Amino acid sequence: MQIRLAVISNAGGSGKTTLSVHLAYELGQRGFNVALMDLDPQGSLTLFCGLNPPEPEETLAAVLTDKFDGNWPLTPCWSEYTSQVVICQGGMVLTQTADELVLHKRGAYLLGDCLTDYPLEHDLIIFDCPATLGPLPLMALAACTHLVVPVQLEPKSIQGSAHLLEWYYYHCRHLRLKPSPEVLGFVPSQYDSRKAAHRQIKESLPAQLEQMNIRVFPAIRNSAEFVNASGQGLPLHLYRKSHPALSDFKEIASHLANLIGKPNQKKAKKAS
Repeated sequence: MQIRLAVISNAGGSGKTTLSVHLAYELGQRGFNVALMDLDPQGSLTLFCGLNPPEPEETLAAVLTDKFDGNWPLTPCWSEYTSQVVICQGGMVLTQTADELVLHKRGAYLLGDCLTDYPLEHDLIIFDCPATLGPLPLMALAACTHLVVPVQLEPKSIQGSAHLLEWYYYHCRHLRLKPSPEVLGFVPSQYDSRKAAHRQIKESLPAQLEQMNIRVFPAIRNSAEFVNASGQGLPLHLYRKSHPALSDFKEIASHLANLIGKPNQKKAKKAS
C-alpha cells in the first residue's frame, strides 16, 4: 500500500522539515522507497538534503503545469549512503505556482491528478508543506492519504493547531474528499523536559485529542544537533549515529511501516 503523507502545520519552526527528513531516512533504512516532495517556497528540504538550489524546470513547479508529461524531476538524497530516498525539490518558484493554483480550475486537485495520471511506485510519498493554510497545503490535503501535524509545545502553537483541524474538517467536506485523508497524529516537537510548560502541555495533549480519535506520538526532543546536521545536509542518523533523539522517530516510523506493509516489489523509478 502506498502512503502519501502530508506534513502540515500553520506555524513556522514547528519541525515539519525535520520530521519529513528523518521519517524518509528511517523508512528508507527499513527497505521502503521514499519520495520527498517539497511544497515549501523556502526550499528547506534542499538544505536538509545537502543539495544545490535547482533550476525552475527541475522543481515541483514544473510538475504543477498543464504541460507536465510524467517526467518527474526526482533527485537522489544522500546517495553516498542510500538509494531509497529521492526528492522533488521546491523553491521560490512555488510562490508563483501558489498564485496560479487559485485561478486553475482544478488547482486544489492538481498534485493528486498528477499522481493519478503519472503514478510513482514509491512506498511512501511525503509532502513537506509551507507554514500556511494556503493553496499549496490545500493541494497536499487533496493529494494525501494521511496527514501528520508537528506542533511546538507552546500555547500559541496549540491554538494554531486547533485552527488547523477546523481547516482540515472544512476542506475535507468542501473538496468532497472521499475517503477523507486520515489524521495520523500529532507529533510534539522541540520538547524540552526542563520547561514546566512543555511538560504540562505534553501531558495534557493526548486527552485533548482523544475525543477526536487523534493519537499523539512521542515528542521529538529539542537538540542543537538537528540544526548542526541540517547544516551539513544530513539526517541525524548520518551526522550522529548514536544520538538519543533518533529513538524519538521510531514509533511513528513503525506505524507508517505497518500501514504500508511489505515494500513494493516493483522497483520505484530512480532519479538520474
